[in-house]
Amino acid sequence: MKKALIVWGGWDGHEPELVSALFDEWLTEAGFDVERANTLDAYADAEKLRELDLIVPMWTMDTIEQKYVENVSAAVINGVGLAGCHGGMCDSFRTNVDWQFMTGGQWVAHPGNDGVEYTVEIKNSSSPLLAGIDNFQVKSEQYYLHIDPAVEVLATTRFPLAEGPHSTNGAVDMPVVWTKKWGQGRVFYNSLGHHADIMEIPSVKEIMTRGLLWAAEGKELVSTRNSAAKAYTGMADNQL
Repeated sequence: MKKALIVWGGWDGHEPELVSALFDEWLTEAGFDVERANTLDAYADAEKLRELDLIVPMWTMDTIEQKYVENVSAAVINGVGLAGCHGGMCDSFRTNVDWQFMTGGQWVAHPGNDGVEYTVEIKNSSSPLLAGIDNFQVKSEQYYLHIDPAVEVLATTRFPLAEGPHSTNGAVDMPVVWTKKWGQGRVFYNSLGHHADIMEIPSVKEIMTRGLLWAAEGKELVSTRNSAAKAYTGMADNQL
């Protein structure tokens, strides 16, 4: 039985308890042994993290001990999957660039705030992960993110819809769903999910469920693991 850890908390506006409960339900239905924790101390035990198949962060706008980030990073480097959504994964810790490097992006704006109606466009890529899912409309926050150019983009949305200083740059396609590797681990991100009701939209639920399972499958493909692997910490001057 695969093991998953869901860690939820931070800003209540993203309904982390409700969204994490949905993830718990979907993973349990898929046969996972799921632990759900509402404390960042869940990242304190490095060895326990390495025994997991999947880590699901659902924590927004907070700070975190650097050691906890290094523990998660080392687990993913060794093949543990990392998958999350919206601000719960890519607006978790604004001052921690190691977290941002690992996850593949960082939220910077949502022009128009909540209630923007926009199209999510599924992209052709080398990944079959979103095969069979059609473009769809959603009314929610439209995330503008700073993105790691190494990610594989699976879905996008077109900016600008709401006017702002970004509008003078013209039209750009912003990633909504992506995958990347971190060491031997699989990383999946979906920028949708401002509230739990968005996550329950059938297309969004399908995307997220596939992403969770895809990330968790990566550990099975790792031929060797180094239990002493360290997290990458840049040039050692990347934290305050």
